[in-house]
Amino acid sequence: MWTFEHTETTSATPAQLWARYADPITWAEWDHEIAVVTVQGPMAPGSCGTLKPVKGPPTRFRFTEVIPEVGFTDVSRLPFARMTFAHLIEAIPGGSRFLHRVTITGPLSPLFARVIGTKVAHGLPVAMQALARLAESNTDAIT
Repeated sequence: MWTFEHTETTSATPAQLWARYADPITWAEWDHEIAVVTVQGPMAPGSCGTLKPVKGPPTRFRFTEVIPEVGFTDVSRLPFARMTFAHLIEAIPGGSRFLHRVTITGPLSPLFARVIGTKVAHGLPVAMQALARLAESNTDAIT
């Protein structure tokens, strides 16, 4: 098993962060490792989508948990492995704390940790900082 997580704080409210999460087709605006995301249906448990990284093949994923303004989890199947990506939001005085955790499990998790995990670990902090900036600028979602 391999796990990486990163936490950021922001002056954005949970609603402002959620507004960015809840529109998967715009994820590439804050995560520049993503070329395009498509989702079949609403962002809800059981809905599936495809994420095409800038470098690499498209990956299918399924939302397993979606709780507005709290977080969501999606799972991708890899050959003999599984990648689980959790996104959690916590309200704090003056804004939010948010965490992204990626876990790769299964017999080939050591391989995918080297192939995918190192890219994720490198890019995740930058993506989360960009997400915070975009969320902070979204005054329509302030609650």
